[in-house]
Order: sequence, then C-alpha cells, then structure tokens
Amino acid sequence: MSETERLRFQDFAFHRLPSGRCSAKVVLSWADGRQFTGESDGVISQAGELRCCAEATVRALERVVQPKMGFELVGVKAVRAFDAIVVIVSLSVRQEARASRLVGAYLAETDPPRGAALAVLNATNRILGNFFATR
Repeated sequence: MSETERLRFQDFAFHRLPSGRCSAKVVLSWADGRQFTGESDGVISQAGELRCCAEATVRALERVVQPKMGFELVGVKAVRAFDAIVVIVSLSVRQEARASRLVGAYLAETDPPRGAALAVLNATNRILGNFFATR
C-alpha cells in the first residue's frame, strides 16, 4: 500500500448540546476523493463524550470496510499517565469467521474527545493496512 492509498482523518466535529447530550461527526477520506462519514451522539460526561467520538469513528470505518469487516467499540477511557492524558480504546474486529481484539491509544492533552477518535484509528491502522493491501 503506497502513501497515496492511505485512509486519512479528514474532518472532526464535536458539539455539546444544551439538552445534556453531545454529538460527533468524523469524516475519513480516500486518495481518490471518496469520503466516509460516521456520526454518533451520547450524554455529556467524560465517558459519554469519549464514547460518542470513538463510536463516530467506528461508524465511518465500517462504511469503508463493510461487509468484509466489522468493528465494535468495547470501551474507551482517558487515563493520566506520565503527566499526560492518554485516551485508550478497545475494539472487537470481525473478519470472515474470526474475531479479535484491538487496542489503540492517543496522547490527548488538550482535546480528549478528538483523541478518542484518533485512538480508534491508531487501533485499526495495521489491520486496515493489511485489508487494503489484499484488495
């Protein structure tokens, strides 16, 4: 897979709504201009906001790889480690008849919700690289 064949993190939007809910939108793009959008909503809390953003990324990824592969968000958490905020995600991936677990992390000092979206991409980088290489 060459550099131009890579899936890119194109756009990210996260909003806290007056209703006590939040919404996230993630756009991934392919070198040929195709875009894959995922959206999610959740409750305003640290855990709810992180889950909302991670779930939006999972939905965008699934638009890229379905029906051959599917992802499920198992969990997402922000932890303080080495004087920094690290967002960690756990995903389950289904490919053909087998399932496996993936873990990704992102150093998210100033924007943990965006960090949750990027942690999902970090978790899936290798498996997506293999997926695109065999297409």
